[in-house]
Amino acid sequence: MQKSYFQKELINKPMSEDIINITWRAPSNIALVKYWGKSAHQLPDNGSLSITLERSSTTTSLSFKKRQKVEKKISFEYYFHGNRQLQFEKKTAQILNDLVAKMPFLTDYELVFRSENNFPHSTGIASSASSMSALALCLVSMEEIVNKKKQNKDDFFRRASFIARMGSGSASRSVYGGIVTWGNIPFIDPSSDEYATLLSLPKESRFNHLMDIILIVSSEEKLVSSTAGHALMTSHPYKEGRIAQANSHLKKMVDAIRRDNYELIGEIAENEALSLHALLMTSSPDGLLLKPNTLHIIEAVKRFRRESGLDLFFTIDAGPNIHLIYFEDQRKLVLPFVQNVLTPFCEDGQWIDDRIGNGPELLSPQIEF
Repeated sequence: MQKSYFQKELINKPMSEDIINITWRAPSNIALVKYWGKSAHQLPDNGSLSITLERSSTTTSLSFKKRQKVEKKISFEYYFHGNRQLQFEKKTAQILNDLVAKMPFLTDYELVFRSENNFPHSTGIASSASSMSALALCLVSMEEIVNKKKQNKDDFFRRASFIARMGSGSASRSVYGGIVTWGNIPFIDPSSDEYATLLSLPKESRFNHLMDIILIVSSEEKLVSSTAGHALMTSHPYKEGRIAQANSHLKKMVDAIRRDNYELIGEIAENEALSLHALLMTSSPDGLLLKPNTLHIIEAVKRFRRESGLDLFFTIDAGPNIHLIYFEDQRKLVLPFVQNVLTPFCEDGQWIDDRIGNGPELLSPQIEF
């Protein structure tokens, strides 16, 4: 469950020379209907729908204190797994500079970000989604402290989704748990290109018990980043067809979820995954991100589904690793299949056991002296 964002006494503490520390853990997500292609400032070409995960996450801490001398330039450092990370620092600088107009207080403080993932980054498991949503949640929490003004829950997470989108489009969805949509979608109210929207499910829905096994085919950094892949869609000859396909899939997917049509859900999700990689392969000479073992796993999953009759399916983000989606009541049958059949196709036998999650968690608002 999403935690209460702030303890009242923390917001009311005097700033003085205190170093204030905020730590959020934010989850990754896996899209069943993919966002691919963007315009303007991180606005999506099409709507998308994702499952928020529980265990695959980024934990980010933001420490800040008042600057001795106020300047227009933002002062910050970024550490990843304990080491100064200049690549991430450069991207964070761009995001923070873009945010100054919306968060003018950022130039008044010295900022230090410390971040770590519990899964490989840049391999197609949406590390940017979890990292940028964690960063955004820290910034919105800081905003409440600095302004001494607490927002209601809906406004807080909507603003965090808006800020997260500035760093990574899919990060807008990771500030919520469960099933989340993003984009200006006519049949979802409210919805916007600027923030994500939680798709409410009844308590009895089987979707509350979705499981996700992430099969690590390769942990190598991919040749085409998601940022580059989105940019390549700008002049892609299949762009308009892709937008039409995605919007059609999104409507069918939402209807299928509401009607518990698991066969259609799986069919759309798998088509979306393969469509994404078809677009990648036709965008760049380096766009072939699937590995031979990725294809072996796909064939094995299809064969197992035909033989078992289970409601399971695969999806893939922009990388070689496969998400095997199934339901908790199938676990006793699925685990032996993964261990005996699929593990040999994984890098060093690695796979991540995950499930649908409840969203980010505030870990430690505290003051250090």
